[in-house]
Amino acid sequence: MADLRCTIAGVESINPFWLASAPPTDKYINVVRAFEAGWGGVVWKTLGEDPPVINVSSRYGVHKNGNQAILGINNIELITDRPLETNLAEIRQIRKEWPDRVIIGSMMAVIEEDVWKSLAVKIADAGVQGIELNLGCPHGMCERGMGSAIGQVPEMVEKVTRWVKDVVDIPVFTKLTPNITNILWSAEAAQAGGADAVSLINTVNSIVSVDLDAMAPNPVVDGKGTHGGYCGSAVKPIALNMVAEIARNPETRTLKMSAIGGIETWRDAAEFLALGAEGLQVCTAAMLYGFRIVDDMIAGLSDWMDEKGYASIEDFRGMATPNVVDWNALNMNFDTKAFINPDKCIECGRCHIACEDTSHQAIEFAVAEDGKRSFTVIDEDCVGCNLCELICPVPDCIEMRPVDNGKPYLTWPEHPMNPMKTAD
Repeated sequence: MADLRCTIAGVESINPFWLASAPPTDKYINVVRAFEAGWGGVVWKTLGEDPPVINVSSRYGVHKNGNQAILGINNIELITDRPLETNLAEIRQIRKEWPDRVIIGSMMAVIEEDVWKSLAVKIADAGVQGIELNLGCPHGMCERGMGSAIGQVPEMVEKVTRWVKDVVDIPVFTKLTPNITNILWSAEAAQAGGADAVSLINTVNSIVSVDLDAMAPNPVVDGKGTHGGYCGSAVKPIALNMVAEIARNPETRTLKMSAIGGIETWRDAAEFLALGAEGLQVCTAAMLYGFRIVDDMIAGLSDWMDEKGYASIEDFRGMATPNVVDWNALNMNFDTKAFINPDKCIECGRCHIACEDTSHQAIEFAVAEDGKRSFTVIDEDCVGCNLCELICPVPDCIEMRPVDNGKPYLTWPEHPMNPMKTAD
């Protein structure tokens, strides 16, 4: 059976699955239940001292698909509203009761050196194995000069990271905001400040929906609404891209990463690990399905690793990173054509409609005398965009088949139609 033990920024964990700093990690009972369910660690809900925190009601909005399944959650909850000493006492107790599990203390403060240092020392003294600097919260706290108000300014990211590194001797995770033009700016700043790892991504600034009766953004608080932090499976593509950018950047490729963002299944987990993440943090999936979801993640990842012959996470971690390239490095001569398997086709016609209306009119539609409909790809018109494959409701009914055209690997910089190449 595959070994899921791992080391995340020097912190040993029984598996890569940690709960992210959020409501599920706000108190003793939640964390104990998480550990009983099998989670390897938690990042305690963000701690602070001043100013006081008062949360509002309601706090969550959701984005659903047409089948009413939740794709993402928007939250306007602030950091913990429980007393600092209460949280620290509970951390100490759980550390004694669960010595094989990880607790990382998340923290946030105003941009004052003494405040950051003082709070970091208090949290470290509670026995946590690491500290996470919450520099990404995009609502409420940023309006007080904290969270993403710091995380969006690389100079401040470096400064805060260095302040905490100066006073603690445990790993420091700098949590990055996705609400920035280039994630590398803040990642490089965290690294310059001495961060042992970065955690990413924090939530995406958003308005998830509008209540058309109240005429206010959801969640509605006494007739008004505000922007909040968006998380869940919908943000996974954003998180994957930002993790990949850090992993393949020469300046940050050695930076350790704790990946966050839409991790709901073992496959999600494997994808982040394949892009170089050392560990994983989960929040929304646990809120939607409960702590036992980690069972499926552990079993699924372990079974897949066994099937592939990976004895440990390190056997495949980062393997996908070299294959993430800039668009200009792709093979311009590579060609594929769609093939529709008539034995699997249910004659729904979605491929034809999509191709006919929005693509290249490359799928021919015919009706036989017995009324049976057929769909055939016109190879000379098919550009291999794969839209038909993606929208087909039948697994493996439409296959994209590579074409052996005998042409060599050719990138855009080398292409004869490239104006810059012609100028040379």
